[in-house]
Amino acid sequence: MQRCLAIAALTWKAAFRFRLFWVLTSLLLGSVVLLPLLLKDDGTARGFTQILLTYTLSTITALLGLATLWLACGILARDIEECQLQIVAVKPIPRWQIWLGKWLGLVVLDLTLLAVAGSSVYALLHWRSSRLPERERAILRNEIMVARASMKPPTPDLEPYVQRAFEERVRENAVPPAEQEELKKQLREMFKLGVQAIGPGVAKNWTLDLGFRKAVLRDEPLFVRLKFYVAQTNASGTYVCTWQIGPPGQIRTMTMPMAAESYHEFAIPPNLFDDQGRLFVRLINRENTTLVVPLEDGFEVLYREGGFGLNFIRGLLIIACWLALLAAIGLASATFLSFPVAAFFSASLLFVILSSGTLSNVVTEGTVFGLDHESGKAAAGWLDLVLLPIFKGMLSIINLVKGFSPVDALSTGRSITWFQVFRAIGQIVLFLGGIAAAAGMIILTRRELATAQPQV
Repeated sequence: MQRCLAIAALTWKAAFRFRLFWVLTSLLLGSVVLLPLLLKDDGTARGFTQILLTYTLSTITALLGLATLWLACGILARDIEECQLQIVAVKPIPRWQIWLGKWLGLVVLDLTLLAVAGSSVYALLHWRSSRLPERERAILRNEIMVARASMKPPTPDLEPYVQRAFEERVRENAVPPAEQEELKKQLREMFKLGVQAIGPGVAKNWTLDLGFRKAVLRDEPLFVRLKFYVAQTNASGTYVCTWQIGPPGQIRTMTMPMAAESYHEFAIPPNLFDDQGRLFVRLINRENTTLVVPLEDGFEVLYREGGFGLNFIRGLLIIACWLALLAAIGLASATFLSFPVAAFFSASLLFVILSSGTLSNVVTEGTVFGLDHESGKAAAGWLDLVLLPIFKGMLSIINLVKGFSPVDALSTGRSITWFQVFRAIGQIVLFLGGIAAAAGMIILTRRELATAQPQV
């Protein structure tokens, strides 16, 4: 371990020699101080704080991510190209420890810079919130600067209904085997739409079981979060909804206009659940068009689970996991590529990760050529047989990284649990980072360093 720490110290010296540490510190602090002056919000403290958290943390992550890739590629590729690694390799230290020491140095450097930038964002948030009126501070404490968990109603099992309808359709009409999966998909979407739709004048009921949370949430405010779509838009763009919340005899009624295709969040009085810990929520559609509330993220109830400070630290730890993976990718590519090529290769991998939405659409449609506009079916080709399995594998690996979203969670006051942090460490650092580390260590160990270098 002492040898690895010595290599890590040399990595720090390289960062200071490149003046990267001070440049990055200046850029990070500048993004925290100057960026809020350029942001436009909706005029509320909640809107400004959400935008501030989103943009500052996203900027910090982008700056540190690009700098990590650049430095990881540079400190190893240049050492190999300039024959400096040959001097270190003849010392009594295995090459895999050299690789590991450089990775540790980069990770500690990232943690230091992330701590400086994160502390600045945290201090700025508290300083600005202390200057607000008490009403606005209460909103921030309850909705943004808090760790809130989510309760959702159980998702109905539609497969028995889909299977029964499919069997009836097959008995009535002969369906070719090649079209049976598409028929099941259409039936599944039809039943799903029936569950999600709320017709004009129709009520939709949800029942949430608080369970053991009943004692903890007594006298605590709860928040309803809703997003819906409409079958037909109107001129105003808003739709009147009536909410009835609570058990019989204690029902609270609220009527409010809501816009479609955007999230709405409002507080409900505490203690509106019954003695068994069940919370009853009813939504009545007062419009002449159908409202569609998605099963996945259309309706949920949020409640306070913890404080903002510890939640903020957990979010930064997940960002640190991303940076640790980027450091491993940069170092692994530098073991067999020159500095410019390694930087390009690593940036290309990062671009593929960021463009995962395109890969997801290709996998969902089942073709790389897009759907036929007339038939709505995929145009089958030999490239689909080759590329689709590759895209599916790439997407499954990318989802291991992108399944964590600390920036979105912090900007909406969502709780980031320790389980999510440990899962991020396991999936991002140990699994994906371990694969990159193993490849980098093996290649560096087997690479011939004593080859003749070109004279400049």
